[in-house]
Amino acid sequence: MMKLNRLSRSRLLAGALAAICLGVGSAHAITLSGVVEDGDGIKVAGATVWLIPAADVAEMGKTPIEIKKNAGNDEPLEDNLAANRDRYMKAQTDDKGQFTLAAVPAARFFPYVEPAGNRYLPGGDKSRKALTAIELAKEPLIIKLSGNTPPNSHYVGTSKCLKCHEDQEHFPSTLHRLGIRVIGAEPGDLQNYARFPDWNMGVDELLAGKKFWLYDFDEKRSFDKYKISDKSPASNAKVSYTATFFKEADGKLKFRTENAKDPSDPPRVYPVDWTYGGGLYKQRYLYRVGDNRFAFVQRNYEGDNSYGSRTRKEWRDYHGDWLYDEKTSKLKNPPSKKSFDKNCAACHYNGYTVVKNTNGDYIAGSVNDKHGELDIDGDGKPNELNMGCEVCHGPGSVHAKSEEYADIVSPNKLPAERSVVICAQCHTRPMGNLENDEPVNKDHKMLPPGSSRNTFLVEHTIREDAAPKSYWPDGLHSKSHHQQDTDFVKSAHYRNGDELLTCTSCHDLHGGAKFAHQLKKDPQSAEICTSCHKDTTDMKQHVLKTTKCTVAPDKIACTGCHDTKTMQSGAGKGKGKGMMGRDGQNYWVNDITSHIYDVPRKDNVGVKGVEPGKAMPIPYTNACGAACHDTSNL
Repeated sequence: MMKLNRLSRSRLLAGALAAICLGVGSAHAITLSGVVEDGDGIKVAGATVWLIPAADVAEMGKTPIEIKKNAGNDEPLEDNLAANRDRYMKAQTDDKGQFTLAAVPAARFFPYVEPAGNRYLPGGDKSRKALTAIELAKEPLIIKLSGNTPPNSHYVGTSKCLKCHEDQEHFPSTLHRLGIRVIGAEPGDLQNYARFPDWNMGVDELLAGKKFWLYDFDEKRSFDKYKISDKSPASNAKVSYTATFFKEADGKLKFRTENAKDPSDPPRVYPVDWTYGGGLYKQRYLYRVGDNRFAFVQRNYEGDNSYGSRTRKEWRDYHGDWLYDEKTSKLKNPPSKKSFDKNCAACHYNGYTVVKNTNGDYIAGSVNDKHGELDIDGDGKPNELNMGCEVCHGPGSVHAKSEEYADIVSPNKLPAERSVVICAQCHTRPMGNLENDEPVNKDHKMLPPGSSRNTFLVEHTIREDAAPKSYWPDGLHSKSHHQQDTDFVKSAHYRNGDELLTCTSCHDLHGGAKFAHQLKKDPQSAEICTSCHKDTTDMKQHVLKTTKCTVAPDKIACTGCHDTKTMQSGAGKGKGKGMMGRDGQNYWVNDITSHIYDVPRKDNVGVKGVEPGKAMPIPYTNACGAACHDTSNL
């Protein structure tokens, strides 16, 4: 069904005027020709090649994005095409994949391909950058399409992929591959921790024996309702229970809960078998109850017990309320509906499946892989417990046999919006059909790679994005973590008339980049931005022009202003403290970058007059304050 946006009428008029001004059919019109093929060079017949005017995409970028089902302006190319199919120029490829477009006006366009049938996916590798008609016609335009995974294809595991794609040898060292680790097990060929020597810092402390006191319960908080300390609090009256970690004779890690309010309540013991995270900022620990696993306590790698906020200390509560009932003052087991399998696994497993067992519990499964982390389904074969190649490229059994590009998804040949949504499904905070953060459809399946953003919103969400509490008071910038795409789609990088960026524009998801966060360029150098923004290579001039600031260029970087860390995952970056406020308190610095890339000002409602510890971090309370400015008047 065609999606019509509310700007289509004005765009139609603007496009008609532009066509007149640019001289369609005049002596200035241009003829361009080319061919559509796949990654193997196989020609694609019957495909429609569209020219989407860059001016229309730029105009869309000026509108507030609508994050909702069937929105008319959240897919830069596909929404414009849906609203304007009757006026955009097009041509169809012949049986040799060739096409010709005559009388093309001297404007700028995004070439976009709609293949016939389902063997290939729309877009093409030329769909992300706007070029003039002259540039497009300079030589035959070769457009390469992504294949599509056949319906009968199934998951084969990352080891199978790497056997042929040896050039992706760095993939096992990426954080996507390292998220879950089996405690006590040597990492296999699919997990390389060499870049993260401190990975086990937290679990080593627990194995050495550590006791936590959970106290001062606060029902109004989310996952950290308790304050937590590895030393007995000054007042034991507020302690609800303790959790003592210990190593069994067989080397297994366990913890014991003991009721501090009712010594007659029998202690409970839980085995802890997985770590969850650990490469960046924090690590949690998964304990087992029957067939279910649950996360408990959080180790903040950059935490400091001198900090006033409970969220920024070395250890933080993570759903200790699942283990104790404040109303009855009794220990309890966690509710099965909160299990890792039901609430988290979808974004962490390759070939994710979930079934409901006879007890009513949701048990997750993942693809078998000979180098997988653990046999979780008892079939004698290890499973791949972390993200694998097929999460982004689709199930690979048919491709593994045919070795044809037509049988696998190539995200770099998709339109930008379809590439971005592969990451977005987990780097936003929607509510899926299990009524939690897992973005699964009614069949409890994740989004197939190559799907449109609208398919994701319509079929995989019952709430399209984050709830209001996950934003700062301005309603714009994300406060909760793993919302990078929630921010990114609001940025000019996502919707503009020049070049449509994707996550892989900056990040190397295969792990070949040497910089933190798998960035292709050094985030502390200007090059990470000026390689595209060539008009801002003179940092001093740029800052003076935009802010009237005369700070020395060597004291700042592009990221200091444009990559504000508004979201908190661990304790906060760089030991967590920003500049001193008027009352002697510190503004806090968070650790996850806002991907809006704007520069939030000091008059923001989340900053001006707000208690520093509760204020939204902005450049003025961090980079600007560190360089020159006094934050005490905020």
